[in-house]
Amino acid sequence: MQLFNTLTRSKEEFMPLDPARVGMYCCGPTVYNFVHIGNLRAYIFDDVLRRTLRFNGYNLLHVMNITDVGHLESDADEGEDKMEKGATREGLTVWEIARKYEDAFFHDAKRLNIERPEVVCRATEHIPEMIAMIERLLERGMAYITPNAVYFDTSKFPNYAALARLDLSGMQAGAGGRVQLTGEKRHPNDFALWFTNKPRHIMQWDSPWGRGYPGWHIECSAMSMKYLGETFDIHCGGVDHIPVHHTNEIAQSEGATGKQFVRYWLHNEFLIIDKGKMSKSGENFLTLQVLIDRGYDPLSYRYLCLQAHYRSELMFSWENLDAAQQGLRRVYSTSAENDPLTDDARYADAKAEALEALNDDLGTPQLVGILNRYGSMRLWKEFDAVLGLDVARRSRRAEEELPEEVKRLVEERNAARRARDWQQSDAIRNQLIEMGYDVGDSPAGTTVRRKVL
Repeated sequence: MQLFNTLTRSKEEFMPLDPARVGMYCCGPTVYNFVHIGNLRAYIFDDVLRRTLRFNGYNLLHVMNITDVGHLESDADEGEDKMEKGATREGLTVWEIARKYEDAFFHDAKRLNIERPEVVCRATEHIPEMIAMIERLLERGMAYITPNAVYFDTSKFPNYAALARLDLSGMQAGAGGRVQLTGEKRHPNDFALWFTNKPRHIMQWDSPWGRGYPGWHIECSAMSMKYLGETFDIHCGGVDHIPVHHTNEIAQSEGATGKQFVRYWLHNEFLIIDKGKMSKSGENFLTLQVLIDRGYDPLSYRYLCLQAHYRSELMFSWENLDAAQQGLRRVYSTSAENDPLTDDARYADAKAEALEALNDDLGTPQLVGILNRYGSMRLWKEFDAVLGLDVARRSRRAEEELPEEVKRLVEERNAARRARDWQQSDAIRNQLIEMGYDVGDSPAGTTVRRKVL
């Protein structure tokens, strides 16, 4: 397997620390609102990666966090906590908001055939681990205490700019810089590990520095290392996490341990709509339920995502989703009886070609193209272990025994075609389509399969 490592900006052969088990951490949702389909693209990418690792024979321990405290509106440690903002919006407690939208997230994930990670960890249930990590940072001189927060001191971590290739010289505080030095920070890029002296904040815990709550970044470091160790294989997230969240994760993790935190960093690109990325604060906020209400199968959206490489922006439009739904319908309608790869040697060659495409940095667009070119249901079913399109069950439904009325119409259409009565043939074809069947023509006559989309 070759994976593109954001840290080195190059494809690298994947070599896990422990061949017996791959450790992978993926940034999960902040559960203050429904996730939109742009968010869900990221989780489809995570799912394809975990499925690909298993397809290649690796055992996997996949950890995902649930951010239910500490994520402020701004990455610069400013603004309202998103959880409290959601609770105020809906007149619920922050705990009720967290469970409501956590449940909604996993409901959407199930509809998209996204597998549940082996470990799902809530930030609010790992406060002791975060406090312990902050204490380690203070002991090592990597953090400092102020009346309102404990901050990580980025000047003590020379490699702070490495992941994002930041130009720190252009980010100095003052009139000529892009970052303003505000509050109690010693340096522009310092970030909060723990907030104190916030009496109006609802979710608070006791700590050595006073009653308060954690910053967003510390949760991922503390929880990932609890379950995966101080150094692990893969960390995933969106490209928007590179310059701040993941940069800060590396700094605090390696600052606390003195060891490399993560070996392979993988980042997915945005879903684009109306020439802008989809966001919860914008007008182009689309949930999975909106797609379903408009008549689309959730797996059609998954199929759309698979046709773009995870490191490329994906343009969403209803036309593109229409095409994906039609394409997926053709996949389910692929005949198992006339499979072009019945010869084992030809099948082995086709499988090797498909696997090579997949293992080239999760090349799902190339993989889907190869599977469509061969038109082999056997090949589709094998690689559906990665693609997650429910091919076996959906194609079986399409092949169910036809009702007697449908069989009669097929015979009538075949007779009309033999008599060159094209008007009658088309009329019966349209009738069968209205009854929920895909209709085609073959040398043997009319072919009919039940639509499953």
